[in-house]
Amino acid sequence: MKVETKDLAIRYIIGDYKDISFKDYIIQKIHGAYKAKELWAVNGVSFELNQGDFLGIVGVNGSGKSTLLKAVSGIIQPTRGRLAVDGKLVALLGLGAGFDGDMTTKENTYLRGALLGYTRKFMNEAYDSIIRFAELADFQDYPLKQLSSGMKARLAFSIACLISPEILILDEVLSVGDGAFRKKCEVKMKDIINNGAITLFVSHSMSQTKKLCNKVLWLDKGKQMAFGDTEEVCAMYEQFLEKK
Repeated sequence: MKVETKDLAIRYIIGDYKDISFKDYIIQKIHGAYKAKELWAVNGVSFELNQGDFLGIVGVNGSGKSTLLKAVSGIIQPTRGRLAVDGKLVALLGLGAGFDGDMTTKENTYLRGALLGYTRKFMNEAYDSIIRFAELADFQDYPLKQLSSGMKARLAFSIACLISPEILILDEVLSVGDGAFRKKCEVKMKDIINNGAITLFVSHSMSQTKKLCNKVLWLDKGKQMAFGDTEEVCAMYEQFLEKK
């Protein structure tokens, strides 16, 4: 298992074409009046993670954290640089991603499992544990659209974590639910660490980051400010926040 990036960069092209018609865009393009801008959402990020590493990614809003996770997940193709991911990956990037609101909680659990490549036999064996961990035993036959966002997040987290991924990607998902459920999530994350999985984790909670992670990556406006030991990088980041 391994996740490695080398000088990774992701560029978006933005411009004013969204505010004009297609005809006007063509005319402006012909006359050289159309202007587009480059936005480097991630620019020059390099790190290496091996078995058992738990990486916390910190930075203010708009620093490129979620974009980086989407690249590692295979959703976005890098513009430049090297990206190598070796291992069975499960990504939890959105609370409702991969769910169907008209299907029941049980049906959605099996649907998510199928999307992740698991057999029905495996899901039959894992289902009770998933529902029990998510604390949704009384809501198995409810349409998912009737559940709260916190319930959906608990279900998504339970599916992701209870099927033993080799690489787990979490984007702001440990902040959902009440204090008791968050504590249970942290205990489960420690089990995942002990089982040797590689985890990439975005959170605005510095206490969670310090408690769970052995490495931290700090991004600012897409650029890598620091990567390394948790205490050292968190201290640098906290000093940066105090000056803002």
